[in-house]
Amino acid sequence: MRQSKLLSAVLSIFTAVFILTASIAVPILLRPFYYAHIDLLDLEETTGLSRAQITQAYDEMMDFCVGRTDTFSAGILPWSQSGRDHFADVRTLFLLDLRAALLSGLFLLGWTLVRNRSSVHPYRFMKRGFSFWGSVGLGGTFLVIGALAATNFSGAFTLFHTLFFPGKSNWLFDPYTDPIICLLPQEFFRNCAIFILLLMVLLCTLAILFDLRKK
Repeated sequence: MRQSKLLSAVLSIFTAVFILTASIAVPILLRPFYYAHIDLLDLEETTGLSRAQITQAYDEMMDFCVGRTDTFSAGILPWSQSGRDHFADVRTLFLLDLRAALLSGLFLLGWTLVRNRSSVHPYRFMKRGFSFWGSVGLGGTFLVIGALAATNFSGAFTLFHTLFFPGKSNWLFDPYTDPIICLLPQEFFRNCAIFILLLMVLLCTLAILFDLRKK
């Protein structure tokens, strides 16, 4: 049996990519996570909309962002072209994340199916497998990022948009022309970030424990 350091590195990268993108995909696809915030953040009271109207606006916006429809809408709420353009950029990132989660998951599943018949196996650096190193690298990095963001989430929020939407300012919504932003307060995005980080840590922990149990 031949051991490959390159194969180990590739599998470690795909493990990290899958854990990261799958963790991000959960709050994107799990709409009850947002619905729970309608009461938690008193959105009916602060916006003057009913729960049904808030849910409709969010669902239609997310249908566009995850590619279920090519037509943008936000329920009964008006929207500007600038606002629509930002959600088009968000759609690009969301679809990229979902596709990366799917492809990396299929790659890891494919390796799981063929590994017992393969003459080449991943090299175990310091007697630890690719799932261990991929998870340690990803988990350690985002625990540091999460700790820094916790000290100034508003600054981290601005930095995120500056990095992922370079040269654009249409993510700074005017609530009069794009009232959908009133349904998406910063507290919701903060809770999304916490949820993603917790999922990531959980998946990394499970992957590390799985490797530690292997001889």
